[in-house]
Amino acid sequence: MTESVQQGEGRRSRSWARRVVGEVLLRWGARLGIGWIALLTLVAILAPVLASSHPLLVQTADGWSMPFLRYLTAADVTLFGMLVLAGVFWPLPGRPWRRFVLWGVLSAILGAVAWQTVSPPSLVIYEQYREAEVQGEYQTVIRAPIPYSPRDYLRDYADTGLEAPREAPDRVHWFGTDDNGADALSRMIHASRIALSIGFIATGIALGIGVILGGLMGYFSGIIDIIGMRLVEIFEAIPTLFLLLTFVAFFGRSLYLMMLIIGLTSWSGYARYVRAEFLRLRQQDFVQGAIASGLSLPSILFRHMLPNGIAPILVAASFGVASAILAEATLSFLGLGLVDEPSWGQMLNQAVQSSTFNWWMAAFPGGAIFLTVFAYNLIGEALRDAVDPHSRSAAKAASHAAPTRPGGAGATSGAVR
Repeated sequence: MTESVQQGEGRRSRSWARRVVGEVLLRWGARLGIGWIALLTLVAILAPVLASSHPLLVQTADGWSMPFLRYLTAADVTLFGMLVLAGVFWPLPGRPWRRFVLWGVLSAILGAVAWQTVSPPSLVIYEQYREAEVQGEYQTVIRAPIPYSPRDYLRDYADTGLEAPREAPDRVHWFGTDDNGADALSRMIHASRIALSIGFIATGIALGIGVILGGLMGYFSGIIDIIGMRLVEIFEAIPTLFLLLTFVAFFGRSLYLMMLIIGLTSWSGYARYVRAEFLRLRQQDFVQGAIASGLSLPSILFRHMLPNGIAPILVAASFGVASAILAEATLSFLGLGLVDEPSWGQMLNQAVQSSTFNWWMAAFPGGAIFLTVFAYNLIGEALRDAVDPHSRSAAKAASHAAPTRPGGAGATSGAVR
């Protein structure tokens, strides 16, 4: 009997998830948003293969070699491994959450091993490959689609290194170059890693804190709810941007510090959502039954109550990722972002600080920021419509409502119904 009940609950949970995903994918805006985020994620993972001054494959008198492998960082190896593991676990049978947990554990182990073992050379000379190719040392050379690394500064075109898109006859820069002569498209590809990582990790930190504190406030209520709400009000009064500026001024520029500050200052909204849902759910029969059965507090909160109140959190998380990306871009635009690391906001800063306005340095990174934030907003709106039964029932009622004439019998009968 217990097994059949568990199987029925599993079928209901899977059907709910599939229904939400199906309704989200019915909207063209959500499809476009998911497609853009998926493309951006794939480009970020494959950045060392798509944009690199190191040849992918060369043939010399000594044989074949892959020079770009020597310069892969621990982050590159970890992301490549996560992509391979995702391709392995995706087609396997079984419950999706179990495959996701196993994929996460193996990815964490791979990342820990990579950070301990992978050590690329600290000194990189990008010109050596181009010189060797000109001297004929390579019999065969296969380069990346964009044969320029983000830190490969070409200063031989002009004093400033600036170059408009497809301006040089001897080399092709599809998006032009920046003030230092680096390829703009290469820097945009590698900058997508910063945008996605700060969005996901900062939102993950905020989501974890908000779910735990909001769940405790909503379940226990009373004095715990009062203390928690005062804590929420305190954190909501903290300006995130000014706090980021202060920490950068005192502790230096660090991506991990940005993630931590954004996550620690943006959890209050998630806590409010979870608190409201748990206040509504704690008097439900299934929660009282779980309490009467003697289940532990974590099981009641996160196994029985949280799945029934996850809908508004998913919507808020999609908007939270977009807000985190905008915060990092704003900080980089103000000149307080990472040093010598490609960032969309930093490229916008270069566009306005130059003596002349360089349209390609403003249009392409600005367009990337707009499309990414807009994609998350489209996904968030689609999720909100899919998981909110009230808006969905109202939309169905409006679409199926029969046209009525003022003062006619149809109007009276429609009102009665």
